[in-house]
Amino acid sequence: MVIKTEGLREHAEVAPFARAPVLAVAGAMGAVLAATAGRYGYFGDELYFLAAGRHLDWGYADQPPLLPLLARLMDGFGADSPFVLRIPAMLAMVAGVVLTALIARELGGGRKAQTIAAVTFAVSLQMLGSGHYLATSTIDPFLWTLLLWLLVRWTRTREDRLLLWSGVVTGFALNTKFLIGGFWAVALVAAAMFDPRYLVRRPALWFGALIAAAMIAPTLVWQAANGWPQLTMGAAISQEVSAGWGGRATFIPTLVLSAGVPVGMIMLGYGLWRLLRSERLRPYRFLGWTALGVLALFLLANGRYYYAAGMFAPLFAAAAVEIEAGQASKYWRWLATWPVYVVAALIAIPQSLPILPRAELASAPEWARPVFAVEEIGWREITESVARAYRTAPDPARTGIVAAKYWQASAIDHYGPELGLPSPSSPNRGYATLPRPPESARDVLFVGNDPSGLVPYFTRIREVGVLDNRAGITNTSQGMKIWLATGRNGTWDTVWPKLTDWGF
Repeated sequence: MVIKTEGLREHAEVAPFARAPVLAVAGAMGAVLAATAGRYGYFGDELYFLAAGRHLDWGYADQPPLLPLLARLMDGFGADSPFVLRIPAMLAMVAGVVLTALIARELGGGRKAQTIAAVTFAVSLQMLGSGHYLATSTIDPFLWTLLLWLLVRWTRTREDRLLLWSGVVTGFALNTKFLIGGFWAVALVAAAMFDPRYLVRRPALWFGALIAAAMIAPTLVWQAANGWPQLTMGAAISQEVSAGWGGRATFIPTLVLSAGVPVGMIMLGYGLWRLLRSERLRPYRFLGWTALGVLALFLLANGRYYYAAGMFAPLFAAAAVEIEAGQASKYWRWLATWPVYVVAALIAIPQSLPILPRAELASAPEWARPVFAVEEIGWREITESVARAYRTAPDPARTGIVAAKYWQASAIDHYGPELGLPSPSSPNRGYATLPRPPESARDVLFVGNDPSGLVPYFTRIREVGVLDNRAGITNTSQGMKIWLATGRNGTWDTVWPKLTDWGF
């Protein structure tokens, strides 16, 4: 390795990019994702992005506009295909494999380190599963990984144009999720304390910040004009995490397991340790402290565990570099070998992707199927349940459809038009800011288990059906009740705000 000295800076010339093995790993991951992308159906959040994309705006109550825009663009191909919708997700995760290898290269890693880093990313439960859905939890970690590569490369080269590009990437990340702001707050403090201190004094950094600010400005204007609903959404997510995700107690264990079993979880911890302790990696020590700071930030906020998954790539890369350099203990360095990676893949694929035939999903034990697989089943069928109930309404022309939760509303929005249903509305989360029922809708077909919120505003409410996915699969929608509420006694402008619900 050749060291070039320039003032107080030392620059190591990097090894050649390990093109063949890294692209082979990326291609293998892409092939697995492509083979499974269309096996079931849409996920509930994907249907919501499609619905929001039909009502493009500069912001939404629950998120910035990039994912709805991306869904709209993919829907424009006219295929009505989960596979087509998920192409950006697949490409993002495949690119993440390459970027993780490139981070290892910037850290001084050769062919072996780059390959280890790439494979570790590819068999991560979180990253492999993310490649199956078009979601913020897919695009956001990819953008973090891209940003981290730019920062690591800047640390080595001091090429300020990289900081300008970091601003552009940050702008896209902010329009995906606001989490990247937390990363920057922690990273700049870490850089100021542990080097590279010069980072915060680079004009290019602040020009990049201006670029990011300009890119997010329309969304901030939208948020301000609508009362900053994102803050309410954050509080709702915190409550959801406490109620259904195990709260702060499960944050770190779940995050570590999601890095991959058995390899990723070990590489995650080892990479963090080496970033904090290795003299070889001393110029990048701020990334180790940034990882700890990001972890603490999202833990204190009671956020979802995968908010911190954007830090996986540099930790995997640091671990790989140290393994290549012979720093790993002989008692576990065998983990980063091909036989163990094959085992990791055999664990990750069925736990992350829809491998089981759809017909076997209902009878499969919960441990044998991906966590969210059952939520890809039956969306058209439950919409048909709504259509049957709608046809029994005494005055369909004056009957609107309101779903208690945004998943069901999104499914009805997607499949309802061909079944003769009007556009649905929902007071739930971001869907509440999409079109509400028209004033002509004196009656509503309400999809949800608890219609008590409607009682003050309608003269009569009765049950008229239930949702049935006709697959025998227990999921969020199966068995949900359908109600007919008649005789509305207030305007929708009065009623709608009182129905707002931020729960899941």
